[in-house]
Amino acid sequence: MNPSIHPTAVIAPGARLGAGVQVGAYAVIEEDTEIGDGCTIAAHAVVKRYTRMGPRNQVGEHAVIGGEPQDFKFKGWPSYVVIGEGNVFREGVTIHRGSTEGAATRIGDGCFLMAASHVGHDCQLGNQVIMANGALVAGFVTVGDRAFISGNVAIHQFTRIGRLAMLGGLARVTQDALPFVITEGSPARARGLNLVGLRRAGVSEADIRELKRAYRVLFLSQLRLEEALAQLSQAPSPLVAELTQFIRESKRGITRG
Repeated sequence: MNPSIHPTAVIAPGARLGAGVQVGAYAVIEEDTEIGDGCTIAAHAVVKRYTRMGPRNQVGEHAVIGGEPQDFKFKGWPSYVVIGEGNVFREGVTIHRGSTEGAATRIGDGCFLMAASHVGHDCQLGNQVIMANGALVAGFVTVGDRAFISGNVAIHQFTRIGRLAMLGGLARVTQDALPFVITEGSPARARGLNLVGLRRAGVSEADIRELKRAYRVLFLSQLRLEEALAQLSQAPSPLVAELTQFIRESKRGITRG
């Protein structure tokens, strides 16, 4: 199926559009872009050069995908936004490309970025990440699979957001937010397990019990962090192992309870 392009849209000669792509009124697709099969580019959306987009993505009105990084060191060299498949980018979403030559900002599969959310340069988003309206992710942030970032959350550069984490609305996140945990507040603090997200993801009740025990050891005991991690090193659950490994790999420190 050939692409369907509104007569007012501007498509650069070097743009590569897959089968069944739909491009709305006044949309702009620049040179050296790849738009996968079945994508929809809505009215007034802009897909900037060096964007690589897989199949079945939806780009909403006035979204800008692949803009230059907001980094004073950037010198205009080629860098990329690489997007998987089946994502939704709603109205006014902005995603910036990598800040060094050849670097890429990456979005996985099945993510949902709501209106006016922003992904900064060099970020790495996993699969099925949800960002609510106005959520702001600064440069070099890593977001794990199925994390939920609520409205107007602000995440500091180089921070990591763990898998199945839940960030509450308006949270100011300057340190790593733990996987499987609800983090909220300004400054952000751990507030308990993300039980709704865990159960929706099909995590077993046995693993949830182990995570509850781990949370108590980490935040509700009198143990120092290294002592708590040592105690949890023998836990049978792979999710507890993932949690403790995430903590050990932290460079910015973690959000504490």
